[in-house]
Amino acid sequence: MKGPLFYAKILLFGEYGIIKDSKGLAIPFNAYRGVLKTDSNLSGEPKVSNQNLERFYKHLSSLKTDLVSFNLKELKKDIDNGMYFDSSIPQGYGVGSSGALVASIYDKYAADKITVLENLTRDKLLKLKEVFSLMESFFHGKSSGLDPLNSYLSLPILINSKTNIEPAGIPSQKQGKGAVFLLDSEQIGETEPMVNIFMNKMKNEGFRKMISEEFATTTDACIEDFLGGNVKSLFGNVKSLSKIVLKNFKPMIPDAFHKVWENGIISNDYYLKLCGSGGGGYILGFTEDYEKAQISLKNYKLELVYRF
Repeated sequence: MKGPLFYAKILLFGEYGIIKDSKGLAIPFNAYRGVLKTDSNLSGEPKVSNQNLERFYKHLSSLKTDLVSFNLKELKKDIDNGMYFDSSIPQGYGVGSSGALVASIYDKYAADKITVLENLTRDKLLKLKEVFSLMESFFHGKSSGLDPLNSYLSLPILINSKTNIEPAGIPSQKQGKGAVFLLDSEQIGETEPMVNIFMNKMKNEGFRKMISEEFATTTDACIEDFLGGNVKSLFGNVKSLSKIVLKNFKPMIPDAFHKVWENGIISNDYYLKLCGSGGGGYILGFTEDYEKAQISLKNYKLELVYRF
């Protein structure tokens, strides 16, 4: 048994902001992917994955909802027969490893599933996001459902607000000097503790004001520039966003990267922002000159995502 492939995702803009209803833009990242497979003789990682699926099955069995039902008997039988999720998506890196798994289980076992081929109205997209949120809460405690949605549809998704999401057309890549890239922190990040830090900070009125007046408006401007292909304006806004994050989200930036982050802002060689919830995993970079950024960051592992 081998199912369809489900890809990683990158939230280009909107981390934390989307929890508080600002805009977000997520794109599929097909350098990493996962697929359901079966092996009757499990060991190593496949065995761990199979045990995780067993726990996930229990979570799905306990869901009290009218939104979705699953063919649980078939799922249990397949898990007992050695099903596992064979994935190259790094875990704890902010690129949606659990999202791809959730999407693959929904695709195979949801009864009356909404398919990618039908006319995806706003209501259908919101319903899918809600279903995925329930499913993925098993992994993160609280999930927006966005990662699985992105992986399932394999389309860029624009989040206008919690109740308004739509597929987005992003400008096709150019062979220019500019780039979006991933910087490997070589540390695992955990979503739940980072989200808890954010939620505690949100109790502070000054922090809430900064989120709505600075962070959200700058994020929205970045998304508008990116979708509109306004590269010059985009880099000005990304630089502002990088400064805001460095000043207000320090706990989410691994200590070893505070200086690296600052150097980018000072030199203008590159600008860094969080990729997912932070705390480790990947950091997202934007640069007007990828070669220059590679030289500045020669001690780190970089991975190209998109060219301007």
